Amino acid sequence: MERKPISPEVRQQLIIAQRNEITEYHIYQRLAKKLKDKHNSQVLNAIAQDELKHYNIWKKYTGREVSPSRWDMFKFYWISRLFGITFGIKLMEKGEESARINYAEIAHEIPEAATISKEENDHEEELINILKEDKLEYIGSIVLGLNDALVEILGTLAGLTFALQNTKLVALAGIIAGIAGALSMSSSEYLSNKSEGNDAGAVKSALFTGLAYIVAVVFLVAPYLLFASPFTALLVAVLDSVFVVFVYSYYISIANDQPFRKRFLEMVVLSTVVGLISFGLGYLVRVAFGIEV
Repeated sequence: MERKPISPEVRQQLIIAQRNEITEYHIYQRLAKKLKDKHNSQVLNAIAQDELKHYNIWKKYTGREVSPSRWDMFKFYWISRLFGITFGIKLMEKGEESARINYAEIAHEIPEAATISKEENDHEEELINILKEDKLEYIGSIVLGLNDALVEILGTLAGLTFALQNTKLVALAGIIAGIAGALSMSSSEYLSNKSEGNDAGAVKSALFTGLAYIVAVVFLVAPYLLFASPFTALLVAVLDSVFVVFVYSYYISIANDQPFRKRFLEMVVLSTVVGLISFGLGYLVRVAFGIEV
């Protein structure tokens, strides 16, 4: 049976869909070839074949080949390599959701479009959820390290800033407190996992916690090594803490499908309140003990 011609508007949307599908096909194929983990490689190859199949279905209606987006191929490939496959894939899928494709409109002229769209989303979500990555398996340890460092070290720096009013001394104290805190958190995380019977993951959990703690400490202490004014350094440290919270809240919201705004605001408010309290305590200590540096 001869197909009924499709409208120019629907055809244009199908071409956009084709470009998305063939672009993602190449991204998944390229990532699959680079992975050492056979399980994850097989999952990505399965998703890639789905993308190619849907590309060919849309091509039957448009009657033309469509080239992939070279920029998207480069961008999402390296995002996936640097920040994890699950994060890269889910970020890419969210971009596809916001593309100018109205499948409900397409379904008026191509009834199978709605079914194809549902099958694609359901199957890809199922496959993405069975990917295995250390970054996601130990996300709790990473969050623990970041949260603890941002609250403890920012509070310490705020208190010492007013008590000492010397950037070098505050930086030194922050570095010492940061290293001690990282070691303490790592050992606590290790013992916690051992007590729960997670012997295999205890070391990795401890490492992820400690490294996350150190990363946060670097961001918070760096301003005290760059600025002469302790109060300018504190302000920049606070802004750094907001930036760190923003980055990892966004990462978690994408990778684990969690609400971004709530987590971000909670952490910013918590860090700010602790910082203000510590700043006030620093002032009281300075006055009470008559500290002059």
